[in-house]
Amino acid sequence: MLNAVEAGHTADQTHSVGVQLYAHKARAAARMGDARLVRDSLDAGRARLDRLPKPDHPEHHFIIDPDKWDFYEMDAYRLLGDDERAAAHARSVIRISTGPDGTEISPMRAAEARLTLGVAAARMGEIEEAIGMGTKALEADRKSLPSLLLVADELDKELRSRYPREAASRDFHEQVMTIKRGAAKTELPF
Repeated sequence: MLNAVEAGHTADQTHSVGVQLYAHKARAAARMGDARLVRDSLDAGRARLDRLPKPDHPEHHFIIDPDKWDFYEMDAYRLLGDDERAAAHARSVIRISTGPDGTEISPMRAAEARLTLGVAAARMGEIEEAIGMGTKALEADRKSLPSLLLVADELDKELRSRYPREAASRDFHEQVMTIKRGAAKTELPF
């Protein structure tokens, strides 16, 4: 993964996809537990993002803008286990994802941010907060179920390992499993 990121940077220095490569590098480093590489990758990604012009269509999936960058930082820090930073970025993602009238303009980002807050809360011993955030996230109007379920699985594992005897942990696990079972059903076109 890290070699592929470097090859991508060599190939292109002018598009936001290079910024996204830094985010992937940070995630890979987080999974390896390399906090220094996570921070270096996120710093390099932010620096490249700051050098790019403001995108005309930030809503495009493959365009990275400063608002989307907070999402990537949140993800990397959650994977690393840096709950304080992950939670700070998650709160920022929720704020950015909410319009002035209180409606969510980016419900998937907000849902994943709530799951991140749930993971951080579970790790800090706040099971009610963890379950509340997780449940609210799973109720979101979701479009990218696989992505949401990856983070929901992280919360589910934290809850089951830290609070195996709690009914709320088992209930959350069942909620995740129900969604997975529903997602696994193939809809026929007739």
